[in-house]
Amino acid sequence: GKLSRCEGADGKSAAGAWKNEVGKGKDTMGDLPRDPAQVIDQLSRTMQTLKDRLESLEHQLRANVSYAALPSDLREMLQRRLGDLERQLLSKVAELEDEKSLLHNETSAHRQKTETALNALLERVSELEKGNSAFKSPDEFKVSLPLRTNYLYGKIKKTLPELYAFTVCLWLRSSASPGIGTPFSYAVPGQANEIVLIEWGNNPIELLINDKVAQLPLFISDGKWHHICITWTTRDGMWEAFQDGEKLGTGENLAPWHPIKPGGVLILGQEQDTVGGRFDATQAFVGEMSQFNIWDRVLKAEDIMNIANCSINMPGNIIPWVDNNVDVFGGATKWPVETCEERLLDL
Repeated sequence: GKLSRCEGADGKSAAGAWKNEVGKGKDTMGDLPRDPAQVIDQLSRTMQTLKDRLESLEHQLRANVSYAALPSDLREMLQRRLGDLERQLLSKVAELEDEKSLLHNETSAHRQKTETALNALLERVSELEKGNSAFKSPDEFKVSLPLRTNYLYGKIKKTLPELYAFTVCLWLRSSASPGIGTPFSYAVPGQANEIVLIEWGNNPIELLINDKVAQLPLFISDGKWHHICITWTTRDGMWEAFQDGEKLGTGENLAPWHPIKPGGVLILGQEQDTVGGRFDATQAFVGEMSQFNIWDRVLKAEDIMNIANCSINMPGNIIPWVDNNVDVFGGATKWPVETCEERLLDL
């Protein structure tokens, strides 16, 4: 404003043009572009225009009267105003540089966050495509064996130690007939039927230990999810059979005083005639299974009821049901599942 009044006081025709420039500069700075780089460029041009105007004013004054003849207070005022203007412009430029830096950092952080989310999504898709550990939790999956063949099966990577008692529990669903087949079998060198659970043809479901047989009062071929638990101890060969938390049968003299041999092969869905092989399609399990766990002791009836009711989670201390401990072969597949939720749909 002071500069404009000085230019107006000179009375030259150029003063009008300068005032127009002042108006343009004011309008421009009052409506700065959003891009900090453009703002800095525009401020630089405005600063240069103001300097040019001051130099032009100085030449005009010198043409009419000696600069030295100007009152000292006017010279000081002009110098002070020019210094203030330069400091204000430099301060604004510094602020805009800081803003530009902040915007750059925010943009980089946002881009990095977006890239991280995309990479996580791509990894998830890749895992689903490969059928790897793509489950919410390592134990929330099922093995699907949809066909009665001699080549669809699952295999437990861990083996059993020598056992003097055990509890085997699993969820299964099947509507195959006649008989659901063999949910699992454990074979050791010299004994293919060390532990087998089988429902073959029109026979009742059977538990084999060291090739000895006990018939179990279980009924599980209705196409619904059922929780099955079987306990056994070498002491007098005592066994118990539980379905959906209820004890339906008990007996003794099933391979009494025989310890379960270690180092064998656990197969899901097939009955072994040799260790790890010679499957028979007529004895294959058809359906789905999950939560296959083995303990080295006889679980209490209360614990079995709580597991079946999904009120507690008790992984087997010998064989736990986890994704990286189960391999599938021949077209058998692993799928995400929450058996307790699916069981409610069956009710």
